Amino acid sequence: MIEIKDLHKSFAGVKVLNGITLDVKKGEILALIGGSGQGKSVLLKHMAGLIKPDQGQVLVDGKEIAKLRGKTLSQLRRRLGFLFQGGALFDSMTVFDNVAFPLREKTKLGETEIRKRVIHELEQVGLSGEEEKYPTQLSGGMIKRAALVRELIWKPEIMFFDEPTAGLDPIIGQTIMNLIDAIHERFPFTGIIVTHEIPKVFDIVKKVAMLHEGAILKEGSPEEIVSSDDPIVQQFIKGETEGPITYY
Repeated sequence: MIEIKDLHKSFAGVKVLNGITLDVKKGEILALIGGSGQGKSVLLKHMAGLIKPDQGQVLVDGKEIAKLRGKTLSQLRRRLGFLFQGGALFDSMTVFDNVAFPLREKTKLGETEIRKRVIHELEQVGLSGEEEKYPTQLSGGMIKRAALVRELIWKPEIMFFDEPTAGLDPIIGQTIMNLIDAIHERFPFTGIIVTHEIPKVFDIVKKVAMLHEGAILKEGSPEEIVSSDDPIVQQFIKGETEGPITYY
């Protein structure tokens, strides 16, 4: 589904991605882990076609994203959903209109069906009764849940999650991960979750890739990552910041 081949990217002469090669199969959720500043979000934005590489390729179903133009690029982007760190809800819209937005933009559903689906999905994430509130009236966890529903209600084939639990307390963070898992069971999108918070994400993925200094340091199942004898991997898993891991 998604293939990354020898990907390189620099900003202002600073190397951020250094030869990334990675494969994500259809229906699979990959956890992309690593410390702050290791290139996770930059790699995610390459996959979503938001950044063009200096060298290498990002392919979706065999098509190189950086070479797509016009209608072909628009068609690809209509298959993608992206949950940003802050949720990125429209402040001028109610929760209901935020969640209804992609259905109105990407489908031909009538308002009656849209209302039915929005109300149902908000109930599934514990936001029943919050439909007419605005984002400024919501807690951080409620914003993340509303944003999650907005991105998934139209059932994208590929879903990108950029630090979905950032800024949330551990209980709410686990709730968000559980929601992602539950929705994936309902319709198996291909997903990439960027996070530095573990072991939450290990409960819902079968494949993990750890970035360090712009390269894939370790790739495998959660069990293989946890049992790795690489000292950098172990430092990260145990939450230690001393030693060779550099945060910038």
